[in-house]
Amino acid sequence: MAGGTLIVGASQAGLQLAASLRQFGDNRPITLVGEEIHPPYQRPPLSKEFLSGESDAESLALRAASYYADAGIDLVSGRRVTEVTLASSGRPGSGVARTADGRSFPFDRLALTVGAAPRRLSVPGADLDGISCLRDRDDAADLRGRLESSARVVVVGGGFIGLEVAAAARALGKEVTVVEAAERLISRAVAPVVSEFYRQAHLRRGTRVLLSAAVAGFEGADGRVTAVRLADGAVLPADLVVVGVGVVPRTELAEQLGLACDRGIVVDAHARTSNPHIRAAGDCTVQPHPVTGVGTVRLESVQNAVAQATAAAASLLGRPVGAAPVPWFWSYQGDLKLQIAGLSTGYDEYVVRGEPDSERFSVLYYRQGELLAIDAVNSPAEYMAVRRALMDGASVPPSLAGDPGTPLKSLLAARRRPAVPSP
Repeated sequence: MAGGTLIVGASQAGLQLAASLRQFGDNRPITLVGEEIHPPYQRPPLSKEFLSGESDAESLALRAASYYADAGIDLVSGRRVTEVTLASSGRPGSGVARTADGRSFPFDRLALTVGAAPRRLSVPGADLDGISCLRDRDDAADLRGRLESSARVVVVGGGFIGLEVAAAARALGKEVTVVEAAERLISRAVAPVVSEFYRQAHLRRGTRVLLSAAVAGFEGADGRVTAVRLADGAVLPADLVVVGVGVVPRTELAEQLGLACDRGIVVDAHARTSNPHIRAAGDCTVQPHPVTGVGTVRLESVQNAVAQATAAAASLLGRPVGAAPVPWFWSYQGDLKLQIAGLSTGYDEYVVRGEPDSERFSVLYYRQGELLAIDAVNSPAEYMAVRRALMDGASVPPSLAGDPGTPLKSLLAARRRPAVPSP
């Protein structure tokens, strides 16, 4: 594969990096190696439409099967890269990768888009059958099948994935309990008012929610889980347990290569690792804050995977890398559609627009009076208005933002409009 690029990880970021190289005019060989047997697919629907049965596996594909050959991308599925060695001489950044089954892939350029693995619970009984996680397509297919024959479902973890799974299970008529170790739901991502809204909304739909509840272990019979035991001694009967307590970036290959890692593979705004010849993108990375450039963040989202992979491709080819886009995310929990634009980390004030009990409202986050982000629940127009404002560097004072009778779009547009010169 002389002169070629090897991308390890057939993820959304991996595919985007390969596609961007082609879009930017690179005609050298590209090999995309993935551990899963499936071609690159969308992950967000796994805990939403796919789990609830509203979509099938075929609809998850990111590209048609013919795309890879047409684009000259050698897609190698079902192969796990376990070793990467850089050449001691010759082109900087070149080397060879080897898979668990002995295949070798020489490369002149290397990119890691290896994603993250689900965090596991180290408690007694954690290896019982019937304890599932949800990270990849096979996990989702297995979980969908198990849901059909389960009456009592316990979800461990009150983050986005946990609540999405809980909503899907409840919509199927299951008895659902969410167990969250923190004092509130989605505590790392949203303000207390949003956490409380989701607690109340899930309660209204029949889901039991336990906060400040630590899992001490799992009980079982004949090798299969039958209950979740909490630290306070409570026992929750369960036919199925879904563990959604976060993910761990996959840094094994990066560490093998001596790359800097700190909660993920450390990259700069151009997706360059500490070895300037190697790129990394997606959930496996930590990067400079995309808005302030100060400090590092780890962003788990489709938007970030696409943007970072595009930047990686551009920098590999020596092309200019555009300004970092405004981060955005979404979480669909049944009929509750949360859309987030910006990063609220470090906020010192927030403003609620609308009434949370109506299940249609938004929360604007500020730091020192400057707009940082929005959480919009069933409010797509407000989400789009703030996302556009953040892209344009516009803001609106907190004192004005709290009036739900005035559309945000008009407030933000008014601040962007240049002054009209006097006649």
